[in-house]
Amino acid sequence: MFLFSTLRKCFTGGGVFVCLCVSGSFWLFIVVCVHMRACCFFFICLSTGHIPSSLAVILRTTDKIVWANEFEPVELTCLIESISTNNPRIEWKKIRNGIPSYVYFQRKIAGDLENRAQLREPANILIFNTTRSDTAEYRCEVAAIDDQRDFDEILISLAVRVKPVVPRCSVPEAVTVGTSTELRCLENEGFPAPVYSWFQNNEELPQDPKNTPKFINATYTINADTGSLKFRRVRKEDAGEYYCQAKNDAGHAQCPSQWMEVLRKMFAFEYVNGIECDIVMKISLLNWKTQFTSYRLFFPPLQGHFRHKSSFII
Repeated sequence: MFLFSTLRKCFTGGGVFVCLCVSGSFWLFIVVCVHMRACCFFFICLSTGHIPSSLAVILRTTDKIVWANEFEPVELTCLIESISTNNPRIEWKKIRNGIPSYVYFQRKIAGDLENRAQLREPANILIFNTTRSDTAEYRCEVAAIDDQRDFDEILISLAVRVKPVVPRCSVPEAVTVGTSTELRCLENEGFPAPVYSWFQNNEELPQDPKNTPKFINATYTINADTGSLKFRRVRKEDAGEYYCQAKNDAGHAQCPSQWMEVLRKMFAFEYVNGIECDIVMKISLLNWKTQFTSYRLFFPPLQGHFRHKSSFII
């Protein structure tokens, strides 16, 4: 905003008065004209303008938000567009959780970037091998004592992508037709958080089975954010080898495949942990027809998921 000046003078002669008003980085020239015995005041603006760039240090960057993959190089740009001072003071600070620390100070790489970076003229920083701990904000500061505007700074945000590690997968060994079950997949190293997909017999399961003729009768749902694969009612076609893949922009990883067996909905018995599943039946034959007259069952109720060792059907 301009600072305006009002002149008022009563005099017997005439003349022209010139006033220069300065406010901040703006200049305003004012000319006041007076005439014989006139008591007058007015002003005329002749020109305005910014402080010439040669009198100010001005910075810019090519990217204020930078993404990089872990263990790969990345350059943070701090370009000096205008400066008059020779050998200005250049500093870089890393800001994490609101706390600043030097990474370039007194013409040397320091702090977290020591032995892992270099300054590239005029003021860029090149990080040779980024790590996940480099994710932070970085501030480039330039001080130029011979410039009228002697200081400028620019803030850059760096985010380092981290490739997922092998996820932990949980697949039941055996389930019964018509029951519900859930397969789980979890990975907690990747950044950004990975999305999950499931494969059956090396074929990726579509997110929406209703859109694929082969899976149109399937009852499963996939949560790509949590890695859950839920079957509402298991079918015999759901048997097979399953594995999960976790993927983000930095890469992907998958767990080893695991077999899931689907059993018919019949009586199935087994020896588990030394507990005998015994069945005693009394059968009588009448008119060449087999009838069950009585039976005793001694085994815990099936829970849907169990280790299948041997089975027979009655």
